[in-house]
Amino acid sequence: MDLFRKRSIASLIKETGQKNVTLKKELGAFDLTMLGIGAIIGTGIFVLTGVAAAEHAGPALIISFVMSAFACVFAALCYAEFASTVPVSGSAYTYSYATFGELIAWILGWDLILEYGLASSAVAVGWSGYFQGFLEGFGVHLPKAITGAFNPAEGTYVNIPAIFAVFLITLLITQGAKKSARFNAIMVIIKLAVVVLFIAVGVWYVKPENWTPFMPMGFQGVAVGAATVFFAYIGFDAVSSAAEEVKNPQRNMPIGIITSLLICTVLYIVVSGILTGIVPYQELNVDNPVAFALMYIHKDWVAGLISLGAIAGMTTVLLVMMYGQTRLFYAISRDGLLPKRMSTVSAKKNTPVFSSWVTFVAVSIFAGLVPLGRLAELTNIGTLFAFMTVSIGILYLRKNKLSAASAFKVPFVPAVPILAFLLCGYLIIQLPAITWQFFLIWLVVGLVVYFVYGRRHSTLNGQEPPAKKIV
Repeated sequence: MDLFRKRSIASLIKETGQKNVTLKKELGAFDLTMLGIGAIIGTGIFVLTGVAAAEHAGPALIISFVMSAFACVFAALCYAEFASTVPVSGSAYTYSYATFGELIAWILGWDLILEYGLASSAVAVGWSGYFQGFLEGFGVHLPKAITGAFNPAEGTYVNIPAIFAVFLITLLITQGAKKSARFNAIMVIIKLAVVVLFIAVGVWYVKPENWTPFMPMGFQGVAVGAATVFFAYIGFDAVSSAAEEVKNPQRNMPIGIITSLLICTVLYIVVSGILTGIVPYQELNVDNPVAFALMYIHKDWVAGLISLGAIAGMTTVLLVMMYGQTRLFYAISRDGLLPKRMSTVSAKKNTPVFSSWVTFVAVSIFAGLVPLGRLAELTNIGTLFAFMTVSIGILYLRKNKLSAASAFKVPFVPAVPILAFLLCGYLIIQLPAITWQFFLIWLVVGLVVYFVYGRRHSTLNGQEPPAKKIV
């Protein structure tokens, strides 16, 4: 059996038009840009900035964000060309099926399951922390046993608020893409207003002496900081998973991906500069660094609004990550590599409802039991691996002249894809050894699943019927 058999781009696009499996095309460029911002600005800016500054980069956190941004901009250009050439659900998984073949596509799909699932779990844990702080402001204290990951020594067993957040988002996702996009846009406007408020208030309290020494742990610290805050950028690739539900994807997908990434990069750089200018970097190793900075300068009323904005921010990240996960399950299942039940679409909602609830169960387990730091590291390695594969895929597209005439084109090929690959490769080797060990174990498990189930049930065997709509 050919392990590297490919799905042609024409067949992938044709399949999306089949009435019995189609998703509704109703998203425009504004919806995609809001989805991108919704996915990118969240846990990274409200939680991880403090850890990255205190433990790795110091005030040079600004450079860490710039390094990660360069890797992401180059990768985003590659995603934009693929998304406009292959406007099909599945993101990097689907792109790999058309370029590298089934086995590599499965590995990427399995990798993305790790990325989206753990990213959703990490964000849910961050959401839980801010939500508990919000409740405590009103004198409401939840029992300690249900407020954190499984750690009997600390008296915590399960993070119920995190699971609650995942449940609410799942309910929303099952209502349809357009309703999810509208809710996301409202939340994005709230959190952008809060970020701008932090900038407007905090800029007057910056002390330049806090930026000295600028690079206390050397360039290595900046590089590790870049690998850490890379988590803050991962949302834009989830936007590409919406391709099958986008009107005029050749135009709207590149606009949504690139515009959202550029807006968020500027905000990250400004916020990290102000943050380390207000508070000495050694004191920023806290769960809520942005709110902490405002309390540090006795602007508690603004800090309260920041916490509310952080909750809104992480809600949108959770929404987009879980949305991406459901569409990934849908795409892999439609190809037969996962059970066909996962690609069934509700006739009423035009959404893969069953996949949505499978996602809820998986994300809830990790969000309820695993600490935030470990989740973030594991998410980063999955994302970087996907970015590297997509970057190389562009070279295949161009060599074989497969890009659609009307599609967005990456400029300066092969330089941009190669730079994306090298920059992401540099960041991935900065991650801890334990992260690599878990990642390799996850890939081995994925290969077992493929050879036991996926290879035998692949639609390329000509044995699987197309997915049917259900009520």
